[in-house]
Amino acid sequence: EGDATERFADLVWEGTAIFAVRERHGRASEPVNDLVRIEVASGTVQCLHSGHDFYAAPRPSGDGRLAFLAWDHPNMPFDGTQLFVVRYDDGSDPSATTLVAGGAQESVVQPEWCAGRLVFASDAAGFWNLHVHDDSGVFVALEEDAEYAGPAWVFGSSYYVPVGPRHVVARRVDNGVPSLVLVDLDQGLASPLDGDCSSYAALTRTPRGVAFIAGFADRPSRIVELELATSRRTDIATPPKPAVPVEVISVPEPLVFSSTQGDAHAFLYLPKSRDVDVPEDELPPLLVTTHGGPTSSTTASLSWRVQYYTSRGWAVADVNYGGSTGFGRAYRERLNGAWGRVDVDDCAACVRHLVGQGLVDPARIAIRGGSAGGYTTLAALAFTNVFKAGASHYGVGDLEALAADTHKFESRYLDTLVGDADAMRARSPINHVERLNCPVIFFQGADDRVVPPNQSETMRDALAAKGIPVAYLLFDGEGHGFRRAENVRRVIEAEYAFFARIFGIEPAGGLSDPDIENPPSRDPCPLP
Repeated sequence: EGDATERFADLVWEGTAIFAVRERHGRASEPVNDLVRIEVASGTVQCLHSGHDFYAAPRPSGDGRLAFLAWDHPNMPFDGTQLFVVRYDDGSDPSATTLVAGGAQESVVQPEWCAGRLVFASDAAGFWNLHVHDDSGVFVALEEDAEYAGPAWVFGSSYYVPVGPRHVVARRVDNGVPSLVLVDLDQGLASPLDGDCSSYAALTRTPRGVAFIAGFADRPSRIVELELATSRRTDIATPPKPAVPVEVISVPEPLVFSSTQGDAHAFLYLPKSRDVDVPEDELPPLLVTTHGGPTSSTTASLSWRVQYYTSRGWAVADVNYGGSTGFGRAYRERLNGAWGRVDVDDCAACVRHLVGQGLVDPARIAIRGGSAGGYTTLAALAFTNVFKAGASHYGVGDLEALAADTHKFESRYLDTLVGDADAMRARSPINHVERLNCPVIFFQGADDRVVPPNQSETMRDALAAKGIPVAYLLFDGEGHGFRRAENVRRVIEAEYAFFARIFGIEPAGGLSDPDIENPPSRDPCPLP
């Protein structure tokens, strides 16, 4: 192998060995992945399976069987995966595997052993529903139009956990709204356990029940334990108590609105403040936020960035555009071949819905997003006339460059989301700077290798040349996303101050403007 280097992830310990996904870097054009067993005492590495582009979720059964997931380019794990079982303790050829479920058009997620049976989630019927594999074959434990799992963006995500021979505790998401349920795998019944949280993540077994990260709409997330015998929920680890009283927190309302591909979803946060007086005859400005991924989702959990705006008299719409998870496979696949179209249409439709309801000021509409959400933001600014200002946080401007210089995991992602090189060029905002005609502020990491600074700088220069207000903040030592607390604070304050200046609003807190080229007049004057 020459100068090959090895890396291991998704480690699971059983007995004297560790099972892991191995990634080898060498002379090949991309890293090579396989599934291995490592004897702890000797360090001996045995390859159990190879030949697929990706592996995940090695799960030993305790009786000599190993379940795992595999998939190949151009799929992402939420497009199509295969679930295999291999024996590793009887001297048989470890490559003699059994295919349990999955395929190019079926996403299988999170295999777990439960009293000798294999539990997994599959979206073969359109939603990630729970299935069971035993000696008789595979059966659907519970089939309904709700999600019992999510996209495998990272190793180790846990959406459900076995708690007995035939029961699992699972996160259930119905049209983007989560709850916690107890599923009887044999009876096909889901009994409610908890519905007070706005998100449930990282479920794990405890002696008395389950622990998880609980999100709330009106207070910070925390680690809690739910005791199954009593249904009592106890905080295990909590963040410091915020200085903001709960009565000034804007709690979101789920929003469903019509768009080009059918109903779309968002969370609406209305202004709520003790310090900012908004005249009764004045509609609030609106900030539309776009999540990353783009195959991801936003939840109703407390976001201080959202509250920063609502406490200053703004409404915020956090959009789960077509392509988001939590609404079934068909909704997720709306974005296939249509990134930069469906997501943009849904954001624009959300604005039109809120304007039509008389809830926001149509002359003061801003949009903000980071990374993939930054791409949606830039595309919305370039290809619609709905938005009056925008903020791009290390947003993707050049799809071709992203496809050519990204890591193995996402290297074929745009094949599905966009298409061929011609489609990428046609939908790259950097190729349509002449259509950027409203004020934009760009936030960029100097060390960003995913979205190099020159992409933001090209669009900044085009706006400046046209005399349009534009700002560009470059942060040394930051990459694709900002990590330093002082930089995060600077970004939030500069974005708000920029929007306030553009919309003729006196910024709360006496913030100074960022360095704006072609600054607008300070006279309060709503944009036409």
